[in-house]
Amino acid sequence: MIATVWLGITGQLGLYIHPRYFVFTIIMAIIAAVLVVLAFAVVPRPSDEEAILDTGGRWGRWLWSAGSVLIIVTAVVGLLVLPPSTLTSATVKQRDLNGSASTLTQAEASGLIGGDYAAFTVRDWSSLLRQGAGEDFFADKTATVTGFVTPDKSDPENVFFVARFFVSCCAVDAQPIGIPVYYPGWQDEFTTDSWVTISSGFETNPSAISEELIVLVPDAITPTERPAEPYVY
Repeated sequence: MIATVWLGITGQLGLYIHPRYFVFTIIMAIIAAVLVVLAFAVVPRPSDEEAILDTGGRWGRWLWSAGSVLIIVTAVVGLLVLPPSTLTSATVKQRDLNGSASTLTQAEASGLIGGDYAAFTVRDWSSLLRQGAGEDFFADKTATVTGFVTPDKSDPENVFFVARFFVSCCAVDAQPIGIPVYYPGWQDEFTTDSWVTISSGFETNPSAISEELIVLVPDAITPTERPAEPYVY
């Protein structure tokens, strides 16, 4: 409860849940904390005679209390002492990159056509690619996107994805989305999970073995810091 409020105050709650749930979550955490304090305050103290007769019960309660304290300390260390971190490529391997749950619907993707392409996010571009927008559509488009590096499974030597996680509720249901980038030897310049910014046009994938048909082919890639809001919503 305290950790939840602290994460909200420090602006790190977004690493765990969608921003639309911030206010509700913090309010419920405060209410829960108040109820816990009240519960301890109204517990009746046993008489001396009851205390003598209930020695075994006291040991049980002590063990229960010790276990509760251990759980609380573990939670505090995990949420307050250790710095919160974003999801990484390790999670990408466990989930469907650019799966249907993380991309826009056909109607939503169609609604992007003719929009402000300079403002498109990783999710916008990846959705258009997944929905099958043809080479003619991408021929004159330039994408400027920021994300973390994760290898392409079919050709990890030459292709990687500039990726983000799409969060609809919380980090537990986060789905990876990304745009394929053809950049042979990228491992010599960037490590997996490092953050980069790319401004590039789209081309037919030069890789003979990658499963991606259309990719970004940048002349240069700029290393960058992880943004304050690493997920997309």
